[in-house]
Amino acid sequence: MTVTAPKGFEAAGVAVGLKSTGKPDVAVVVNRGPDKVAAAVFTSNRAQANPILWSQQVIGDGVVEAIVLNSGGANCFTGAFGFQTTHQTAEKAAELLGVSSGDVLVCSTGLIGSGDEVFRAKVLDGVQKGVAALSADGGAVAAEAIMTTDTVSKTVVHSEDGWTIGAMAKGAGMLAPGLATMLVVITTDAVLDAAAADAHLRAATRVSFDRLDSDGCMSTNDQVTLLSSGASGITPEPAGFRDALTAVCIELAEKLQGDAEGASHDITIEVQRAASESDAVEVGRSVARNNLFKAAIFGNDPNWGRVLAAIGTTKAQFDPYDTDVWMNGVRVCTAGGPDAPREDVDLTPRATHVVIDLKSGQATARILTNDLTHDYVHENSAYSS
Repeated sequence: MTVTAPKGFEAAGVAVGLKSTGKPDVAVVVNRGPDKVAAAVFTSNRAQANPILWSQQVIGDGVVEAIVLNSGGANCFTGAFGFQTTHQTAEKAAELLGVSSGDVLVCSTGLIGSGDEVFRAKVLDGVQKGVAALSADGGAVAAEAIMTTDTVSKTVVHSEDGWTIGAMAKGAGMLAPGLATMLVVITTDAVLDAAAADAHLRAATRVSFDRLDSDGCMSTNDQVTLLSSGASGITPEPAGFRDALTAVCIELAEKLQGDAEGASHDITIEVQRAASESDAVEVGRSVARNNLFKAAIFGNDPNWGRVLAAIGTTKAQFDPYDTDVWMNGVRVCTAGGPDAPREDVDLTPRATHVVIDLKSGQATARILTNDLTHDYVHENSAYSS
């Protein structure tokens, strides 16, 4: 049931021809209340799609009635026509639901630069059909409708103490911070106010989606939205809710990592004993974005020299001649020199764990990434064809 697992939510996914496959391509999620609380975080890319520009305005008052999402077209760099399309999408949903268009979020995903009268007509048709198909069982098909190059839909449900969190996400390429490229809708029937929802969401995304750096490429359409209906009537203890929300976001981030375009390794980079958390993140990200390192992992080569070379480009506090590196449980480098033989490291499993000990403090961070493969290059060389 995903986003409809919490009380107070209905969803639908419908096919209107935005995808050539004939699969669902427009999703609608509606909060029936009694509360209509919402928070959202957006891409930090300065080049932003029309739905982002619209939704940033909508979320200002922390009240959202519904969210419309389409795949099959990003509606980005489509000029005034594109923004009008987003506006009309919200107006159509508002008319059908009897709410204000200023309380309807819009999300789009797909090819940048695509958008015409046919696109607009299909999206509006999707809103019409989606609202008509709304149900408390519509979460699963809604999760399918937002997929682009994803091979599987990505959903999570978490329940405790009488309240529930449900979530769906899409994302398989252009995964880099600024959220990481994704559309995510998270729902809960816990009682939250807008300020709490915003604080919890930002804390959760900071250590989950913002730590997913699959290919170093940031999109124009990223949006993570939290909707609260309050239908459980329960106000959770703040720390407990934040922990649960963070766990949901981490699980979704790992699902996105596991479905990254063309990847053959899911790489977890754990930086230990850094002087600060920001240092740990910078070091982890420098390795995650290093194409030589990523290519070595693709070839099952535990080339720890590429790890040290990558972190040497950072401003983090550390001594490169007093740094240790582990790969899949084997310490291959100690004090900046060789340790266990490379043949002791088995990199054939998809799960790859790299530990970097900077010996400069007590801070840690974990970055999720993938290897660089032939399949990734092939898929992205033909994305718009």
